[in-house]
This record gives sequence, C-alpha cells and structure tokens, in this order.
Amino acid sequence: MKYDFDEIIPREHTNSLKYDFARERGKPDGLLPMWVADMDFRTPPSVREALAAKAAHGIFGYSDPDGTYFDALAQWFGTRHGWTVDPHTSVRTPGVVFAICTLIRCLTQPGDAVLIQEPVYYCFREGIRDNGRKLVVNELLFDGRKYSIDFEDFERKIVENGVKLFILCSPHNPVGRVWTRAELERMAEICLRHGVFVAADEIHEDFVYPGSRHIVFASLSEEVAQHCAVCTAPSKTFNLAGLHIANIFISNAQVRKAFKRELDAEGYSQSNIMGLVACQTAYRSGADWVDQLVAYLYENVAYLRETIRTRLPQLQLVEPEGTYLPWVNFSKLNLGAGELDRFIIDRARLWLDSGPIFGAGGAGFQRFNIAVPRATLKQALDQLENALK
Repeated sequence: MKYDFDEIIPREHTNSLKYDFARERGKPDGLLPMWVADMDFRTPPSVREALAAKAAHGIFGYSDPDGTYFDALAQWFGTRHGWTVDPHTSVRTPGVVFAICTLIRCLTQPGDAVLIQEPVYYCFREGIRDNGRKLVVNELLFDGRKYSIDFEDFERKIVENGVKLFILCSPHNPVGRVWTRAELERMAEICLRHGVFVAADEIHEDFVYPGSRHIVFASLSEEVAQHCAVCTAPSKTFNLAGLHIANIFISNAQVRKAFKRELDAEGYSQSNIMGLVACQTAYRSGADWVDQLVAYLYENVAYLRETIRTRLPQLQLVEPEGTYLPWVNFSKLNLGAGELDRFIIDRARLWLDSGPIFGAGGAGFQRFNIAVPRATLKQALDQLENALK
C-alpha cells in the first residue's frame, strides 16, 4: 500500500474525545478505546499540506466556498456514487447531526411524530426528544444473521402516528446494512404516498464493502429528490470531524429556504475556513487514499470475523456490508445489559459502544470501531479473549 495504515499514532494528551476523556464520561482510565466513530489514521497527505499552507498564510477571516469547492463536490459524488450534484441545492452546516436537528425544527412542530429505525445512531433519538417531538420507532428485524426492514410496521407507524419526518440511516449505523435499491425505493414510495419528508444521513456512504453499493436516496427519482435532504460530510471518510463541515443537499427550494431561515435563527452563517479547505482538498485529491483505506478496513473485518470464528465462538459478528463500526452479538453470554458493560470495561478493559444506547433492540450487542491499525485491533481481541477465558 502507498499509505501506512499500520502506523501507531499516539493520541493521548491531544484533547482527543476518544482517548483523553474516559473519566469525564464515567469510565476508568486505561481502557483501550474503540467506541466513538473517529479513526486512528491521519487524514491524507494532500489535506495536511493544504491545511498547513492555510495556517502559514495566517489570516483566518470570514470565508465562503467558491466555484472550485462545488466542483470538488460534483466530482466526488459523480465519480464515486454516480450522482449529479447541483451546487445551488447545497447548504453548509457544522455537521450532519446539526443538520438533522435543524430539519426537525424547520419541518415539524412540537409534538409532531418523527420516525427512526432502531437499533440506530442514538443522536437521532436525542435530537427528536430534545426538540420536543414525538419519537416513533420502526424496529429493524433481525433473523439471527442479518437485519431487514419491517415494511408493514414502517407504513403502519407512519399512518397511526401521522409521521411528518423520517430519518434514514444509509448505510446503517450500527447494523452495517447498505440498503438495496429495492429497499430504498419501497421506503421512498411509502413516504411519498403519506407525505413524509426524508432526512437521509449518508455520512458513511464511502465505506462500502465488496458485494454492496451505496445508492444516494435523492438519486432514485426527481420526485424523491424533492421530498428529501441528503446529509453528507467528509468527516467520517477523511477523519475530519473536528473541522466541523458538512454538505446538505436539499433539492426542494421551499424546504431549502426554510432550512436556511432556521440556520439564520440559530445565528450560523460562514463555515470553518479549515473545514472548507480540508473538504475541497479531500474530495479533489483523496480518492486513492480512500480506496486503500476501505481495502485495509475490509481486511480488518476479515481479521475480526476469523478471530471470532476460531477464538471467540461465544460471539457473533453481524456481517457488515458497510461502515467501520461492526455490530457484535454477545447474547450467548447470557449477561444483562449492566453485567455485559461491566464485563467489557472491568474484565476486557475495552471501551466499546454499548448496544442499548442504540435502542431496545441493541440489548446483548456491542459496537466496535475497527478503524484502527491491525495491531490495535489484535490487542483488543486478545484482551477480549483473555477476559472470556
């Protein structure tokens, strides 16, 4: 490989949320952190060079993107995902969660129903409740091997609760599904028929493994594009979360206007200049780096799969089609939620994301972050094996 993803890069004492704030988050010191979704890899060299050049310039005034920024977006989404981007439909925000909460406020009223598919990224639930909306859950079906959508329940929940907004996680975090075109089209048809707007969180879109393909929700049809917002960011793909830049695509002019009005009400205007520089550079020159990164992550998945098969038979890997956040079933240990968490922390000395934070369907599961050097992954699994013994 051209890039060294095996390099161990110390992150302690760098104000890293992942490494430096265990005690503040109620965890003991000394755990191996494999929880929050940021990677232990440096962003591409071209991005670091562009940021260094901007830092050397030394002036960090108010900034907006120009045509070259939108060209980089169009090139990335067109080449990687076969989706033609209209720059006039894009709006910048500090992040995808920020954008989803903004969509909740501008498209619904207090007490209105918002639908999610649990187990799912917990910030969705928090954003709905913190904004005074009604949480409605379409629980994903698990057949012991793979997750699927209960479409009858999906439509029934929409009708019975008068759902106004559906937050789609695509690819799905944490269960690792990359939804097929047929699945996306069926969800879209139901939402269109019942007047439900879709906020599509596609932040993990660039992490898709062989045999699967990410399909941008808005690319299904022009009608679908008019009834959705596609929420993207370079933060996961290029490990740029701390630079706070996201690109939200809203084809519907009326919704886009309402979204911008809500941003104005929040007092948000210009983006972080370093985020703009990093995003543009990454999308313009980072394709080769991402290709090698995804190949490395797929090898990490293979290592995790084989280790569970040969050394940790009490566990079950839910085979990921995408993301770098595998979902692992610990149910055979017959431990309650609190007992399992204590086992992971006190015996295995790991910091993972506990399944129940993703919803009731997460009981008995843990989410791993495998965007780490192979040696770190091996250490984590060794610690887990020793704890199980």
